[in-house]
This record gives sequence, C-alpha cells and structure tokens, in this order.
Amino acid sequence: MLTATRKFAKSKWAIGLFVFLALGLLVTGGAQMGDFFGSFGPKHVISAGNRSVDAAQFRADMDAERQRTQEQAGRPVSFEDLVAGGRLTSALDQQANVYGFMAWAWDAGIRPGKELALRQIRQIPAFFDQVSGRFDEAQYETTLQRANLTRERFEQETQDQIVLRHYGTAIQAGLRLPRIYGAVVANQVGQTREGRWFTVTQAMAGTVAAPTDAQLTTFIQQNANDFRVPELRKATLVVFSNPADGQGEIAEARIEERFNFRRDALSQPETRSFVTLTAPNKAAADRIAAALRAGQTPEAVAQANNIQPVVETDRPRTAVGDPAVAAAVFGMTPNQISDPIQARVGFVVAKLNGVTAGRAVTVNDVRAQIIDELRAEDIRGAVYERVSAYDKARQAGKTLEAAVAEIGARTLSLPAVTQDGRSMEAQAGQFPPEVLQTMWRLGRNGESEVIQDSQNGYFVVRIDEITPPALLTLERPDVRAQIAATYTARENARRLTTLANTLSARVRGGEDIAAVASSAGATLETGANVSAQDQARGRGVIAGLFTSPVNQVFSQQQTEDSYVIGRTDRITAPVAATAANAAEGFRGRLTSEGLSALGESAIRSAATKVGATFDEALAREALGLPAEAAATPAGAPAPAPAPAR
Repeated sequence: MLTATRKFAKSKWAIGLFVFLALGLLVTGGAQMGDFFGSFGPKHVISAGNRSVDAAQFRADMDAERQRTQEQAGRPVSFEDLVAGGRLTSALDQQANVYGFMAWAWDAGIRPGKELALRQIRQIPAFFDQVSGRFDEAQYETTLQRANLTRERFEQETQDQIVLRHYGTAIQAGLRLPRIYGAVVANQVGQTREGRWFTVTQAMAGTVAAPTDAQLTTFIQQNANDFRVPELRKATLVVFSNPADGQGEIAEARIEERFNFRRDALSQPETRSFVTLTAPNKAAADRIAAALRAGQTPEAVAQANNIQPVVETDRPRTAVGDPAVAAAVFGMTPNQISDPIQARVGFVVAKLNGVTAGRAVTVNDVRAQIIDELRAEDIRGAVYERVSAYDKARQAGKTLEAAVAEIGARTLSLPAVTQDGRSMEAQAGQFPPEVLQTMWRLGRNGESEVIQDSQNGYFVVRIDEITPPALLTLERPDVRAQIAATYTARENARRLTTLANTLSARVRGGEDIAAVASSAGATLETGANVSAQDQARGRGVIAGLFTSPVNQVFSQQQTEDSYVIGRTDRITAPVAATAANAAEGFRGRLTSEGLSALGESAIRSAATKVGATFDEALAREALGLPAEAAATPAGAPAPAPAPAR
C-alpha cells in the first residue's frame, strides 16, 4: 500500500491534482476551501470549550421543557409558543453560559469525583423500589429513558450541579459588601419626610354615561385583539375505560401466584447503619483505623485528618454504591472497625453502628397491594380488549357510534373549545393536551385513529363542528354587559388620569397647592415625620414623598379610583448612632441578595473566557421553526383571554 502511494505521489496525475487544488485556492480563496472542508464536521447549536450541544440533543431538551410547560399550563404548547418574545435567544444565551462555565471549571481543576455524583444519585427516591426500599438499577434506567436521558449525561449533569453548588458556596463565604451599601439603605429607611398632599377621586373627575351600541361597536373594532374569539371546535371523544372495570372479585389463586412470584422483592431486606471515612492512600487509612480502634469518634478522626465522614443509616446492601465497601460492611458485627478497604476512589475505613434484621413478608402483609396490582392489570386488559374490538369493528365498516355501542366503550361530547383548551361554556373542564393536539390536527368531520395518551389511556376524537375566528358581537346580553363594563372602566380611568395630570401641572406651574386642591373640591392634608413604614397613609403618599426631592411635586395612584398629588417639603436624616446598627443588618441582607448577581456575572465571565457561542439559526432549524421569527412590535401586550360569548 505504501509503495503504491509513493508511486502515485511521483506520477503526473498527482502533480495535476495538486495544481488543481492550488488553482482552487487562488480562485476561491483559502477561507472558502476551509469552509468547504469544515462543512463535513459536526454542527453544534451550542459550543463552549470541550462542551457542546448538537441539534438532536437541543431539540430533545426543548421538547422536555415543552412537556413540562404543557403540564403546568394544562393546554398544548408549541415550540412557537415556547420561544415567542425572544425567549429562544435568552435560553440559548443562558445555556451557552452554563456550558461555558462548566468547561472553564473543568480546566481550572474543579472536578468532583464520579463516585460523589453516584452517591448522590443513589439517594434519589425516584430510583428506589417502593416495596423493598432498595436502589433499583432497572428502575434507574427506566426513569432516565422516560426522561430521554442517558446514564452518562445524567451523571455528568449531577457532577455539574455539584460544581455549581460548591462554587456558589465558596463565593458566598468570601462575599462581603462595603459598609456604605448598608448605610445608604439604612438612611433611606430611617429618614422621615414632611409634605402636603390632596386626593383626587373618581367622583371629582365624573363618570361616563351608559354606552350606546354604536360606541361599543366602535370600541370593539378599536380593540379587536382584545375582543376576537379564536377558532372554536366541538368534538366527540371516545374513551375505552369503563367505571365497572376491575370491580370484580380477585381470585385467591391469583393472589397466591403473584405473591409467590414477588416474594423476594416484597420482603424487608436486612439494613445496616455505618459511617465511612475515605483516605487518599493506605497509610492514611491505617492511621484512621488505628485511631477508631483506640476509641476516638469518627467525627474527631475525620477532623484530625481533614476529611468528611459519611454517615449511612438503615442502608440495604444494594443501596451501598461501592461493592467492596458493601461486602465489608455486611460482613462485620456491630461496633466493629474494618481494615482499610480498596474502594473505587481511595481507601475506606468503615465502622458498623447497627444492624436491622430483614423480615420475610406473608401474603396477608401485602394482600391489599397485590389486589391493587391485579385490579390495575385487569383494567388495562379490559381497555386493551375494547381497543382491539373497536379497530376490528371499524375495519368491518361500522360507524363510530355502532362500534362504540358494540364494544362497551363511552362517548363524550366536548363543548366548543379554543386550541389552548379554553371553553365558551361554563361546564367545560380540563382537556388532556393529547386530545387538544389531535383535535387541531384534524379537518372538519375528521376522525383520528386510536391514540394512547401520556397516562396510558386510549381515545379517539371526531371533529363535529368548527367555528372560524370572529369578533364578538353585542347580540348576547351577557357579552354586551361585559364589554360595556370594560368600556366604562377604561373611560372612567381616562377621565381620572386626565384630571390628575391637569391638577399636578398647575401645581408644578407655580400655583399654590392649597388653592389647587380647593378648586377641585379636595382637602389638603399635611404630614410631619412620615416614615417609609407608615403604610396607613396609602401607597401613593409614601411612594410620592420618598421618591421625590424637596420642593418637587409628585402625582401617584393611591387606589384603583384615586390619585394623590403632593409636594415634599422637608427631609430629616436618621440619627447616625441609631442608623449604624441598622446599616450592618442591611449590609448582610444586601450581601445575600447580591450573591445571585455575582454568581451570574462569574458564570458569564467564565463562558466568555472559553469562547462559548450558540447558533440560533441552527436551533430554529432543529425545532422546525422558520429561519427568522415573525416581527413583534416592542412592548406589544400579550393577547388577553376572550370574554365569554
């Protein structure tokens, strides 16, 4: 092979090829050739040092976030909804910063041992068998698969959490703000103010008369986004469960059979309580074992050797992470000190504190649990039989109603709902996300196949009616009343705001505040030694007095239907001796509040140092979104829920 390569390198064909490549570099430029060859490499949504996220992983992460959002909102959430309003850029930036920080931390030597992460994972209740109380490897794998996670990634993320926690603890221990920070807050809180003010009410501004239909129609058109009813759909839902399922008697033979099958798993295993101390080498472990045998407590020995003891209480053997440690501990007698154990990480010395004997359960101990399991199986079996029978009936040409009646399933009439599950009818309840998603995938009179939902149930949806989006009308009295109330509230608020602005402008223009108050029919109030804690005077008074300097006029909303207009006449600083103690207290509180900002700054700085970047275009492609997001006017309000129609 090497001989053939050398011959080719000396041939005219090789020379021609090199000339061709050289011409290509001259014509297209080296950068373009680099781009050409670089295009064969992997593309990453996020790149940060030795950390990266490809398109598949990013979509999986966002899909998991979408599922969580759907569960919280109780309605379908699309990727468009999830990233609307610039949230995609924000999420990418945040992830890039975290990955960048982790890459920097690894290079800086902040590397928690894998055993530390595994020990933490083995304490998570979700991975334990609910009956035996033991860490279950199969359940661990199943739970991770359900969350679309691999062991490697979950254990890496656990290590990352340890890094963040330890780094944050170090920052908190060293963070202490200058005294001036606390002094500024203590001065603001301890000072008192003197001022004058009067209250402008809705009665002074007047209220609007009952609106006419013409006014309301114009109001609807001017605020179309607030009064547009989205598309509505009515549907028939077929459910295959039946309240009578699983209500029959469970035969004793089945209970005995299931108990015999699960006897070992249902039994209470032997557990042991012990403490372990981990040393970096055998010599140190020998010293630790000798000190323990001499009667020193594990805590004292740990402190003398600058290590941290690990206390385990009532642990079954399967929950002890290191096999060598488990074998030693479960071969000891109470109060025995082990010889140094060669563990996965370092050498471990263990002291056994106590033993709780295991106990074999009887069928009567777990009878109720086994009956519940068997009933659940019976219910699932009955549902599955109906699903199979339904498919056969439909394939035989029977209508949906005929097939449902034949197999004993049920149909529910779903009221008109929006795509996010809101109903125009009061009796509507919560709709599973899978049902709503299916409803909006079908056309008019469309009928779905049998679909399994997230709760392992089955359903079929048929669209009965589609109402296109339209503006609300005044035909229904309840709708008219609601729109009229909204119109009246806005017009009254506009009148009140206009009057308050006019009166405050007069005071700012030099008119005497008492004269302005009298002209509006208001009473001028005076306050001396008012503190920021004196909330009984109203939020508007306190906000106005404590946000304006001396001789400045303020106008603040006092309640939903009133404004307060006033002037700050005097500011009195607190006594220095009294404020000093308060300043120290506020300094401590500000230190805690500043920890989050400092941590965020540290993470961002570390990410910048390793050159963390993200590709938003590739992220949008991974989510199946358009290359560019639709433009949204700055500050545009979110559409309000449509009133009942």
